[in-house]
Amino acid sequence: MALSSDFSTMKLYMGDTGLLMTLALGDESATSGNLYKAVFTGDVYFNSGMIAENAVAQSFAMSGRPLFFYSRRNPESHRNELEIDYLIRRDGAICPVEVKSGKYQSHVSLDKFRVKFKDRLGQPYILYTKDVMEKDGIIHLPLYMAMFL
Repeated sequence: MALSSDFSTMKLYMGDTGLLMTLALGDESATSGNLYKAVFTGDVYFNSGMIAENAVAQSFAMSGRPLFFYSRRNPESHRNELEIDYLIRRDGAICPVEVKSGKYQSHVSLDKFRVKFKDRLGQPYILYTKDVMEKDGIIHLPLYMAMFL
């Protein structure tokens, strides 16, 4: 995968998720002793998808996995049309991994990616906040199981 890397698009992950949350919140509430209570009660909004992706990045990095993702932008609209959070190699195949936080309804990018690269893909995965299941050929795993991929 490294040979086909395109560094015109990059993602940034932090080694300290607590520091990331503090920076993401970015105001005086971030230094308050009641920060975690405010987050859990919904009084303070934060991007839970960013935090979940960062936690998975930490898990992959700790197990020695290189961090690759896939992204394609529409040159006319400059919008991201397709993004896969991680690409991992398992059993000689490239496996797409999507990270979903909270309730999700669809995985449009993963579906498009599977169609585009159907002949070259291994098992697709979704890491999310619920229990293990397999649906439509996609293995869904709880976020804490990222270390087993």
